[in-house]
Amino acid sequence: MNISNFKANKSPGYDDVLPKIVKSVIHTIAEPLSTATNVSFDQGTFPDALKLAKVGPISKSDDRTIVSNYRPVSVLSVFSKIYEKVMYKRLFGYFVENKFLVDNQFGFRKQYSTSMAILRLVDQIATEIDKGNLTMGVFIDLSKAFDSLQY
Repeated sequence: MNISNFKANKSPGYDDVLPKIVKSVIHTIAEPLSTATNVSFDQGTFPDALKLAKVGPISKSDDRTIVSNYRPVSVLSVFSKIYEKVMYKRLFGYFVENKFLVDNQFGFRKQYSTSMAILRLVDQIATEIDKGNLTMGVFIDLSKAFDSLQY
């Protein structure tokens, strides 16, 4: 994994370690960090210290005077993000290698986009109309689905 792709100006997590600091010393900490990550994966555990986050409010709309227009945002430690990226890379590689992803999976894939999903949908609709079939679509907006979760 390439740490140099991390944005250096991102906010630090609860540990106040800045990504630019980690980037500047990565050559020194890469081996122990790699060992810790591999042991964690081998044991099927995730370090408790990396489960902590700094939580703060973020405005969802223009009117910042309405409390319900805010949502919580969690800022993880840069080390948590490193673990996350390594796990993603391993899992995604496994899914691709074992052909677990279907052709209609457009999100979170390189060289796939929402535009491609729309083009495929339009093409399928046009094909069915050409065959004389009726077509129908059901579209669900989940953009606020998680705003209603109760803890």
